[in-house]
This record gives sequence, structure tokens and C-alpha cells, in this order.
Amino acid sequence: MRLKHALAAGAVSLGLLSSCLSVAQAAEHAALGTNGVAQAAGEAVPAVPDGIPVPEELDEDSQELDEAISQPVPEALEGEVPTAASEAPGEEAPGEDGLQAPDPLVGVPDAEAACRARMTVAQAQESDTPVACVAWASSATASELRAAVTAWPTPAWCDDHGTNGKWYVNRFKACGIFPADLTVINPRTGTVIGRMHYLVRAYAYSGRDVKTWAYQVEVMVVSASGAAVGASANGGARCAGKCKVTKSTFPSQLVSQSKDAVGQFFMDTTIVTSPKGQKGEGQASAVWRFTKAGWAGPSNDIVLPTPPVRCDNALPGTSKPGCVMPYIPELVYARNGEYPELAQHIQDAQTTDNLPGKHGTTRYLTRLTNKTKITENRNTSCPSSLPRPAGKQCDEYPFASTWQGAKTGGSYSRRMIDARQNRSGGQALALFYLYNRIIEKDRFLVWIK
Repeated sequence: MRLKHALAAGAVSLGLLSSCLSVAQAAEHAALGTNGVAQAAGEAVPAVPDGIPVPEELDEDSQELDEAISQPVPEALEGEVPTAASEAPGEEAPGEDGLQAPDPLVGVPDAEAACRARMTVAQAQESDTPVACVAWASSATASELRAAVTAWPTPAWCDDHGTNGKWYVNRFKACGIFPADLTVINPRTGTVIGRMHYLVRAYAYSGRDVKTWAYQVEVMVVSASGAAVGASANGGARCAGKCKVTKSTFPSQLVSQSKDAVGQFFMDTTIVTSPKGQKGEGQASAVWRFTKAGWAGPSNDIVLPTPPVRCDNALPGTSKPGCVMPYIPELVYARNGEYPELAQHIQDAQTTDNLPGKHGTTRYLTRLTNKTKITENRNTSCPSSLPRPAGKQCDEYPFASTWQGAKTGGSYSRRMIDARQNRSGGQALALFYLYNRIIEKDRFLVWIK
């Protein structure tokens, strides 16, 4: 089964993806390019519905927001802009559970050591029985690898990066294409008697309103020769940190240029569900090996961990837990959209006043959820004593719901703008927090287009 079909089936079982948009959603989707709606690098917040409360203003969990967070969010028209997990600005340090963005090449010395140990045993026995070794990186040419990827349907935001062996992530998805080699050696003579160049396409996805996430790998042969022809792959999964594997399917499958091997895994977070405010990271790893009759045994294991996944039940306004990838989202306002005065104010504050949160920088905004501090920020920047012209409201930047706000941060800008734009823009911010599971001290940027 091709991975794209496995993904669809797995996603439906999790309730994470929708196979189609309703007519209303399709119309809304078509309008997203110019209406100033907030988005997170390819994932857009729908037009702001009337009456959606701001999450941090709720006294308790809201059934309305529980339902809102479970609604499908249409994809933005613009292409997604994923970040390399190992290069995400500000994400270099490990999370609270010590989990770091993975680099498969870190495991190369271990794979080589495992191969040498097996070779040593076989050589001591003067055996001609082939020994199979597998390791990341490939001796295949770049053109061979590129041709294989081109012939292999892959999400564009993953495929565009070729076979560089890195994970690319957005808020709820991770994808990477990883080259590797299987080498079969006669231990007595040291002669290579077979080789397989192959690619692994890995795809992980989580959900904003569920405690489960999924991970799938697909092994595709680029070329094979000699004693490597006719090998099969099989494996399983494991999880480090605050998670457990609930389903692991990677049975033995013959691999060739016409048949791929697929593994599919599901993980649950193990953070406690009560009290509210819990969070923790988990990191899944796929582990597999190659086998073939006539070899001395299976190859050494090869391991591919995903980027760490943060799960929480700490999102203000909703009781539903959810899980996100290590990606810093961006809120987008368009100068020619629904909130032009709001967008212009933020742009001026970021550029003229050099306030944080600007797209393309690492001067992030961080969410503040304490209601008292939010009120203090708002009262500092826009006190009730400040005159408001007719039809205008006081707009502050950085937002009162951030630690960079007027009282907690110290530097700010304020401007009187159209009252409707101020209200609707604030609701768009609230939905941005909700749909991207931005919890206390989560970082984000604001992109003015």
C-alpha cells in the first residue's frame, strides 16, 4: 500500500483529516488569500464567527470552544513554509523532557560498530555466509536519488527539499526523506556481494484536539544488486518521554523498485488529564531491519526518531488535550484585508518602533494567559481615561495577551483604529491561539503582508 493511501486511512481513524471541504468551507478557502485572516504558515484561521469568546476571558472550559477546536480548518492558498526541525530558530535547546530534534546521522557510528561486531564473529568462523549491514547516508548519486523522489508522490513542502535527510515541520505535520544503504558482505573475503540504495519517506502528524499522534515510514528501493536483491523489511516502534506506543504495524514485506515496505504507528501521550495545565514531550522512533534467506541473520537495526511532539491539556478555554510539533507559528494580517488599520499599526510598531514579533526574526512574542496580568497590560497601554474618537478603539501592540505587553514587557505602541477592525482582529488572534494550541509562554510571530 502506497504511503499516501496509508496516511489517508490512518488520519481518518484518528479523526485528524477531512477528505473534502463543504461548499461553505470551499468558498471560505477561496477567499483566504486577501481577507487578512490569521494563518500559521499554510494553515489558515477561518473567517471570525460572531460571538466566539476570547479564550483567556473564560472562567471555565467552554463547550463552544471545545466544538470550535474540533472543526476542520481549511488549508491556506499559499504554500506551506515548513522549518527544518534541526534548524528551527530558537528551538535548538532540548525541551523540558530533554528531547531534541533528531539527526539520523548521529546513529551512524553505532550502526558501523554493530556491523563490525557481526563481521568479527563471522570472520573468526571463516564463514562465507553473507552479513548484511545498514546505515544512513547513501553512496547513490544525487541524480539517482532525485529521480526516485520525483517518481514518488510526496507532499510538495517535503519533496522540495530533496533527499537531505532532515525533518521539516509545521504545527501539526512533519515530513522528511532520508537516504540509506544496505550492504551485503562476504565476511571471509571482505568482498561486497550485494548493495541496496533506498530512501525512507517518513511522515508524522498530530491533532489539535486529540492526545494521539501518528507516524508512518515507507521504504523505497532506488537500486539493488547481488545478494541484496529480494530482501524484506520489518520492524516496530518505540516512544521516549511522555508517550506510549498504542499500535505498531510493520510486518515483513519484500522490498523492490516496484514494491515498498510500509510501517504505521500510533502513540498516545501519557501526561495526566487532571488537573488542567499539564504538558509533556514524547518522541517516537521507527526501528526496522532487513532479512533474506541465506544471510547470516537479519541486518543490524536502523532507527529513525521523529521530532519531539508536545502534548498538553493547558489551552485556555477548552478541555480537550492536543499535540503539536516543534514549530513556531505565525499570525498573518494583510494590509489590504479585513483589518487594514490594525495591520498598519502592527507594521509601524514592528518597523518604526522596533517592537518584537516581526516575521523573519527571532524576537518572538510569547503568550500570557494570566487574566490579571493581561488586564494590567491593557490598562497600561489603553487606560479607560484615554479619549476614544467616535467609532474608534484603542489598539495596543505587542498584544496584551503576551509577556511583551505594555506592563509585563515595558515597551509598546498604541493607536486609535476602527472599532470593528479592533474587535474582529482580536477575535482572529484568539482563534489563532486556539487552532494552533498556543499555551502559556509558547512563542509566535506576526507577519504583516
